[in-house]
Amino acid sequence: MITQNDKNYSSITHLSGFAGWFFPFGNIIAPLVLWTAKKNESAYIDSHGKSAVNFQLSLIVYGFLLALLLIPIAIFTLGLGLVAIVIGIIPAIILKFILIISASIKANNGEQYHYPFTIEFIK
Repeated sequence: MITQNDKNYSSITHLSGFAGWFFPFGNIIAPLVLWTAKKNESAYIDSHGKSAVNFQLSLIVYGFLLALLLIPIAIFTLGLGLVAIVIGIIPAIILKFILIISASIKANNGEQYHYPFTIEFIK
């Protein structure tokens, strides 16, 4: 049975992905710490914690790959590629915000949520 405490904790685990805006790698460290602290107490918390951590790790990988592609373009186009990078980052930030809020709401409603395009590092 899923308790309200499990729902709240899972919701907070998803929201902790915003910690990266306040300290470096906080978007990975905060959900990882919250998940590992309670993963053995509830299968619900375990599932949502894995989902949150996998999503944040996937974002790091995708960001790194995108940088590898766009930095040479920015260098060879004398900075015009930097405009493309900035234009590409804004929708990504908005999408990240929407997905984290959606996951948090689903977790608080007692529903399972799997982020789209997430690599399952932790199974």
